Amino acid sequence: MRREGSATFAEAMRGFARRKILTLGEVAQLIQRSVHTARRTLKVWKALNSYNKNGRYYTLPEVPAFDANGLWRWRGVFFSRYGTLRQTLIALVRRSEAGLSAAEIGDRLGLDPRSFLSAFAEDPELRREKTQGRFVYYAADPDVGSAQRQRRSTMSLPSRLPTDAEAIALLVEKIKHPALSDKALSRRLGRQNPRLETEMIGNFLALHGLAVKKTPPSP
Repeated sequence: MRREGSATFAEAMRGFARRKILTLGEVAQLIQRSVHTARRTLKVWKALNSYNKNGRYYTLPEVPAFDANGLWRWRGVFFSRYGTLRQTLIALVRRSEAGLSAAEIGDRLGLDPRSFLSAFAEDPELRREKTQGRFVYYAADPDVGSAQRQRRSTMSLPSRLPTDAEAIALLVEKIKHPALSDKALSRRLGRQNPRLETEMIGNFLALHGLAVKKTPPSP
């Protein structure tokens, strides 16, 4: 049964339709029930908890427009079709082609990996291994993990490309300073984007025909 009463459910739906996300206290006030009853009701409705903000926010399954990774963000609050942060991390790693590095996980989740990844270093559903000098998370399933390791081994660090967010930051800086070398761009962007190494910047600019053209020597 999806609801404790059609009127209660209809009122909740109107509230979520207006605001998209609500705290437990706001839900209790909306349906005019105790916090305990509101929590039980949200469970019956299969409501989703935010995986950031200490799980303080809720939304109904009908509300989010999940992206290709099964994630949805609304005004700084993040939700996952997979459930909790742990469940989401496991799902993203398992579905990845070549495992995920800490930076790649942070990019997908929109979180600083230093704030949560250490808690999952020994998770039985994951395998954390150092690959090419960086920790990479693989699926614990032997077949899936083995295929991921094989694909990761074919990826050389210089051939990797920036994420969408890094690419935007790089392009903005390139537009502002078109004559800067790849090394200079890396130095300028390094504080906010530590993954943007010189080789990665060079590969990205060359791929899009934006590399600085060297002036040929005079005859």
